[in-house]
Amino acid sequence: MVAMTDEGISIDPTRPSIARVYDYLLGGKDNYAVDREIGDVFKRDLPGSVAIAFANRAALTRAVGQIATTTDVRQFIDLGSGLPTADNVHQVAQRHAPESRVVYVDIDPQVLVHGRALLEENDRTRVVAADVRDPEGVLTHPDTRDLIDFDRPVAVMFSAILHHVNDEEDPAGIVRYWRDHVPSGSYFFVSHFRSGNNPETEEAERVLQQTFGRGRWRTDEEIESLLDGLEILDPGVVPAPLWRPEAVDSPLHGGERDLTVWERLISAGLARKP
Repeated sequence: MVAMTDEGISIDPTRPSIARVYDYLLGGKDNYAVDREIGDVFKRDLPGSVAIAFANRAALTRAVGQIATTTDVRQFIDLGSGLPTADNVHQVAQRHAPESRVVYVDIDPQVLVHGRALLEENDRTRVVAADVRDPEGVLTHPDTRDLIDFDRPVAVMFSAILHHVNDEEDPAGIVRYWRDHVPSGSYFFVSHFRSGNNPETEEAERVLQQTFGRGRWRTDEEIESLLDGLEILDPGVVPAPLWRPEAVDSPLHGGERDLTVWERLISAGLARKP
């Protein structure tokens, strides 16, 4: 059964969505029973795995804040943005630099519905319906061209999206395309499922592949190779909670503690195009 929204966008509530499962794990409300069923597999059979979603979201927030406060970059492209939650990219960036412009990119129809609501309230935000595996389609989309000046540096955000691109779909080629089409001084943020070579990794990967046909855990070396040709900034590609933990919203802010096995299964890194 396919439901039609008032905007004419079709949503199938009988098929799980990566964006809606992620929303459910983060405590959101924009999901259906089929999404909660998949999310509950993680909650029930892989206790502690929800920490991956929260560690990733916090690292993204810190990265946007760092770019907005320590660089002159004022335009962001959030690829595979997912459903809106608290502290979206445009909210964080514009909190520090109100002139910041953000293009969200996603293929999930429910993301597009919420995106239209964002458009109504913020004229420096666009939502582009496109597949991240088609970077040229994203770059040449009229809404992207309308908002982003590609003669000036851009922050390209690959938050928890490249691990949903299988090897044969060439995730490195996607990053390379953007590297070659943005100016020097542009930034690239990547967060990615991190292989732990343990039962938790294997089971989580099995669930995602069985459900969506995608979901690829990679080693830190494989993740770093996605950033080939870019300058990887300190502290490198590390478990997400360890990425610039001095930020006030870091789970390690105010003191050190041991990370859980799950918190170590998502890496983050920031790179700059020389």
